Amino acid sequence: MFTESRFTVIVGAGPTGLTVARQLQRHGVPFRIFERSPQPVDGSRGKGLQPRTLEVLDDLGLIDRFRAAGDDYPEMLVHRPDGLTAAWRMDELHEPTPEVPYPNMLMLPQWQTSELLAEGVPVEFGVGVTALEQDADGVRVTLDSGEVVTARFVVGADGGRSTVRRALAVDFLGSTHEEEQMLIADVRLSGLDRSHWHVWPGEPAFRLGLCPLPGGDWWQLTAPPTEASVEELVASVDPSITVTDIGWTSQWRANIRMAAHFRVGDVFLAGDAAHVHSPAGGQGLNTGIQDGYNLGWKLAVGDDALLDTYEAERLPFAADVLGISTDLHRRHVDNDADAMRRDDPVLRQLTLNYRGGPLTAERRAAPGLVQAGDRAPDSPLSDGRRVFDLLRGGHTTLLAFGFGGALPTLPASVRAHRLAADEVSAWQAYDIHEPSLLVIRPDNYVGCATGSAQDVLDYLKLLGH
Repeated sequence: MFTESRFTVIVGAGPTGLTVARQLQRHGVPFRIFERSPQPVDGSRGKGLQPRTLEVLDDLGLIDRFRAAGDDYPEMLVHRPDGLTAAWRMDELHEPTPEVPYPNMLMLPQWQTSELLAEGVPVEFGVGVTALEQDADGVRVTLDSGEVVTARFVVGADGGRSTVRRALAVDFLGSTHEEEQMLIADVRLSGLDRSHWHVWPGEPAFRLGLCPLPGGDWWQLTAPPTEASVEELVASVDPSITVTDIGWTSQWRANIRMAAHFRVGDVFLAGDAAHVHSPAGGQGLNTGIQDGYNLGWKLAVGDDALLDTYEAERLPFAADVLGISTDLHRRHVDNDADAMRRDDPVLRQLTLNYRGGPLTAERRAAPGLVQAGDRAPDSPLSDGRRVFDLLRGGHTTLLAFGFGGALPTLPASVRAHRLAADEVSAWQAYDIHEPSLLVIRPDNYVGCATGSAQDVLDYLKLLGH
C-alpha cells in the first residue's frame, strides 16, 4: 500500500524521471512511475554524459556500471573532398585530478542510460496520463486506462510535448525553427573502422557524420535533411561502406524552449518537459538528470518551502545551460570555423552553481574559491577513502575542517566528519585556510559555509532537519 501523504507520481521514464525515482527509492518514499511507451524507448538520442552527471551517478552508486558500458568520445576523422583525412578532437582528454575524478564526457547511447537507471525501478509501461486536477486533497491523475490515482506530488518528466505541462497551461517560451533540421539514425554498417568518429564535410556545413557507439556494432548517423535514403546517403560519400541495418531514426528540428514555471502547486516539471535544447554541446539530457537529482530529495523531505527552491534553483540554471547550447547551435547554423569545438569548461557543468540562491548560506568573512552554492569537490583522504565516499548516499553531511572542540548536536540524519589539518588534499580542494564548518546538501552542493555552530543548526532547518 502507498502512504497517501507521501505518494508521488512520476510521468515519464526517461533519464530525468528515473533519476527522480531513484532519489525517492533510496529515501523510502513510495511512488508510481508511468511511461506511455509500451516498452523502454530505444535510440541513441543524447549520447554524452557530462562530468557533473557522472558525479551524480557516483552518488547514486551507479558509476562503475556506466563506465563499464560507456567509453570516451573518439577522435574525429574528417574525410576531405581531396581524398585526404584530418584527425582532431572536439575537446582534449583530461587527466583526473583529486578534485575532479571524472573529467571527460562519457559516450553512452541514451537507451542504455535509461536501462541502467531503470534497474530495480518498477516502471509501468504502456500507461499514459490524460488529465490532472489539483485541490486540497492532492493531485488527481487520470490514466488512459481510466484509472484515477490521487498523489501528494506529481513530476512531469514526459518530454518536450509534455502532457503534464499542457494540463498545467504553463507557457513554453522560446522558438521553433522549422528550416533548421537534422536527420539522426542508428545504423549498422560494414567497411568503416570504429576507432574514429567519421565526418564528411559539405557546403555550407557537413554532408554526413558517423559516430561509433560503445558496447556493440551500432553507429549514430547525423546529416542535413535529404530526399535520399540512408543507404544512398552513405554510399554517396563512400561506396565501400555498406549499411546493413537501420534502427531508430528521427528528424530533429530546432525547438529551443523553456517553461515559464517549473512548479505549479504540487506538480513539478523536469527535463525536456521544462526545457528543450539543441543537441549541440550535450547539455539537455544532463540538465534533465540534474533536475531530477535536485528535485528528488526535496520531494522526499516534502517540506513546501524547500520544494519552492526547486524552481528558484533549477529555472535560472536551465536558462544558463539553454543559452550555452543555443550559442553552440547558432555556430553550427552559421558554419563557424570552431563550431565543433567543445573545450569550453562550462560544458562539463562542474562550475554551474547555486550561489545567491535560497539554500545558500555563505557566512565566512573571507571565503575561498569554493563557496556556498558550489559543487562539492572530491579529494583523497588519509584513511584511503575519498570525500565522495563520505557524501555518497543522499544524506546531508557536515564537513568540519580543523574543529578540535565539540561539534553541534546534529539530527541523526546528518553525518559529520572531522577533517584535521593533516588532511592537506581536502583542505586544498575546498580552499580552506581556517577552521570551517561546511554543510553539504544531499545533492552534494555546499549549502552553508561558516565558522559558527549555530549557523549550521539554523541552516539544517532549511533542509527539513
